[in-house]
Amino acid sequence: MSTLAIEQRLTELWERPKTVRGWFATVDHKDLGIRYVVTAFVFLLVGGAEALLMRIQLSGPEETVLGPESYNQIFSMHGITMIFWYAAPILSGFAVFLIPLMIGARDMAFPRLNAFTYWAYLLSGILLYIAPAIGQAPHGGWFAYMPYTGIQFSPSYGLDFYALSLIFLTVSTTGGAANFIVTILRLRAPGMTISRMPLFLYSTLTISFAILLALPALTVACVFMELDRRWGTHFFQIANGGDPILWQQLFWFFGHPWVYVIFLPATGMISMIVPVFSRRPIVGHPYIAISTILTGAIGFGVWLHHMFTIGMSDMAMSFFSAGSMTISIFTTVQVFAWVATIWKGRPVLTAAMLYAVGAIALLVIGGLNGVFTGIVPVDWQVHNTYYVVAHIHYVIVGANVFPVFAAIYYWGPKMTGRMLNERLGKWSFWVMFLGFNLAFFPMHILGLMGMPRRIYTYPSGMGFGPMNMLVTIGGFILGLGILITIINVWISMRSGPIAGRNPWNSDGLEWETDSPPKAYATVHIPIVVSRHSLWDDNDEAYDPENERVLDQARMTPTTTVLDAEPVGIATIPGDSLAPLLAAVTMFVLFIALIFQLLWLALAAFLATFALCGYWLWPSTQEIA
Repeated sequence: MSTLAIEQRLTELWERPKTVRGWFATVDHKDLGIRYVVTAFVFLLVGGAEALLMRIQLSGPEETVLGPESYNQIFSMHGITMIFWYAAPILSGFAVFLIPLMIGARDMAFPRLNAFTYWAYLLSGILLYIAPAIGQAPHGGWFAYMPYTGIQFSPSYGLDFYALSLIFLTVSTTGGAANFIVTILRLRAPGMTISRMPLFLYSTLTISFAILLALPALTVACVFMELDRRWGTHFFQIANGGDPILWQQLFWFFGHPWVYVIFLPATGMISMIVPVFSRRPIVGHPYIAISTILTGAIGFGVWLHHMFTIGMSDMAMSFFSAGSMTISIFTTVQVFAWVATIWKGRPVLTAAMLYAVGAIALLVIGGLNGVFTGIVPVDWQVHNTYYVVAHIHYVIVGANVFPVFAAIYYWGPKMTGRMLNERLGKWSFWVMFLGFNLAFFPMHILGLMGMPRRIYTYPSGMGFGPMNMLVTIGGFILGLGILITIINVWISMRSGPIAGRNPWNSDGLEWETDSPPKAYATVHIPIVVSRHSLWDDNDEAYDPENERVLDQARMTPTTTVLDAEPVGIATIPGDSLAPLLAAVTMFVLFIALIFQLLWLALAAFLATFALCGYWLWPSTQEIA
């Protein structure tokens, strides 16, 4: 069979119909990955707008732009949006798009689950934002500490939307984590042993296990909250034998591993980008891989450092303080490896490289000021001040947003087939870098001056005004830098230069595909012989007998966990509306639970159950 005929056959098998039904029913990881990224970016813009509103209110003493309740609601929505609906999902979007391409697979292990997790993520965000739309936004912060978030002090539906939308999101996130684990461990191309995996896979695999272990704590906490609020239980009520500290224990057991969920994949991105633009392999590949895994593991032993001020034994504080110190070692290993790679290479300062280097610099600052908060006496002094606000933003924005923008400039051409404008990209970086440091570095000083966090205004005699004005100006400059990239992407989509397969001369398998990749990715499943697939002398796709075409159905090979030796062929299910419909019925279920419409909740549950059965039922075509 000719190559043209093979490509036509593969296109018929894998390409979704260009119809409305095809758009909603697709299970193609490339479509879903882009949708994840775009949706998460919208949440970034919404959360950023909420931040700017807060900064206008705090730009001077005794401002009245926002009242105390409005400020608390916007403050809460900003934190909830950024932490839960932006930071992790945008990394998942890149992973969904890139990981099958990086490992030479034709899709994720569970494509319909992949589609469901996207629709559940989108609808959970819509569920959250129904609350402010009806004037009942949550006002307890993204951490929602009890007892303030109990029914006595928060009688509106805002905290019910918070709890149920988070439970909905955990369903999506848990499904995505399981999908990543199976995909990475069992669908790697033959020859891609564990030691040859790209570093982005190590970080995604690590956080996927962390999600499965940590997220149940958040789910349980939210279930307990809702039961206390609307169903008469007393998990957090001292008068009835409960304990509000239980919320903090459950929340931070989830919360600190979550920091690494929104941080480690971004470091994996840096580890992929830095060597390409340094024109040499990364220094210390195995040490970075081990450090990534240990960061995820030790991350479960430091959650109590968020609670040093509540009162606990010296032994407990010493243990968790030591854990906080230890975990910084593993990030230091990665930083030294990146710096050594740049130092020993011939760096090319593209926009993507600038964002990666900027992320390293901000990560160092965020890591160092975070070490201080792990020292018990220091934490007692700065715990409820703006010093902690500075730290969390250096970690989240510096170690998440800047790597994400590096990824947009690096992998964006692979996703869209168009190059972004490098000059605009560099302008965007410098404006963002200046704005970010102007916005968040003065917060360290404000914290040391004694400015409390979580306040909506402050008296004029405290001396906080000038610094807060700098912070507000920096926030708007940061927003301008983000706007430049949005304009750049819009121009690129309309008239950017054609990217070609490998515009950066990169080494990963994803760059062996067209830009944007075809629905089936590659005609021949590749065989991997080194860590740098496109920098070695082997033709990864060489297959003169067409043995690795796999065009009898939607197929991709399965391999062993460690050595990636072929053991079978997986049949990939086709497009289906069932994942979307299941997400919609779950959306109705959570709406019904918020308003305690039990008959509707039961009907939605049964409909979801029936749809999942239909979804999982194999068709005759798939069995063949």
